[in-house]
Amino acid sequence: MTLPWHLYVMAFIYILAGMNHFRNPRLYLKIIPPYFTNPKLLNTISGLAEIFLGITLCIPVLSSYAAWGVIALLIAIFPTHLYMYFDEKARMGLPKWVLLLRMPLQLGLIYWAYIYT
Repeated sequence: MTLPWHLYVMAFIYILAGMNHFRNPRLYLKIIPPYFTNPKLLNTISGLAEIFLGITLCIPVLSSYAAWGVIALLIAIFPTHLYMYFDEKARMGLPKWVLLLRMPLQLGLIYWAYIYT
């Protein structure tokens, strides 16, 4: 079974994003809502999850399961988008309209993953 090239693009994006959790952890720690305990652990788990899911997206027998995992991950990290929108310190200097646009973009990413389930 051959996987479509755009699935590899998605996988590459998630692998890079996951690696970035370890290259620049402060960026991610800033946007984890304070009501979540142990932000360092959450950053590590989400980074490893993105890398793992990106790799498994490239394995034909696992790609459908990985796509469901991506969907679950995108839903799990959605509170960070809300936190960034409502908390000025977490915005990283981004205007509110950009942060507002990120939320429907998340739905687009969920749909992109759903295509491969």
